[in-house]
Amino acid sequence: MNYIISLIVGALTSIMIFFNGSLSEGYGNTLSTILIHLVGLIAIILVSILTRSKMKLKKGLPLYLYSAGLVGIGTVMLTNISYMKLGVSLPLALGLLGQTIFSLLTDHFGFLGMKVVKVNPKKLIGLGIIGIGIFIMALQ
Repeated sequence: MNYIISLIVGALTSIMIFFNGSLSEGYGNTLSTILIHLVGLIAIILVSILTRSKMKLKKGLPLYLYSAGLVGIGTVMLTNISYMKLGVSLPLALGLLGQTIFSLLTDHFGFLGMKVVKVNPKKLIGLGIIGIGIFIMALQ
């Protein structure tokens, strides 16, 4: 089931890049980012109301965890910029390559308190294949 959920997330990410990039072309990067996050805020408030979720802030969590929203804003703004020149597929592919490289480093070195999972040759071969595929995609 988690594999299917992950595939759905990938499809939604492609749709998101298209919608966000198109809004950015119409409104500019800054205003479109505000609109995107405002709509997201309204949507999650509605979901919270409908599911009767209660928000309770936990004490003792590291402050850097609260910067996830800033990372989201940076992701949207930078993707909007690359979308205008590269379309949907290449920014998505390059973004996934960046995620894969950073996640391999995070696992290998145990960054951010993660359990250490060493990189093995199979993972490097997979990363190389992904890199070659993106290089081929980028050729025009």
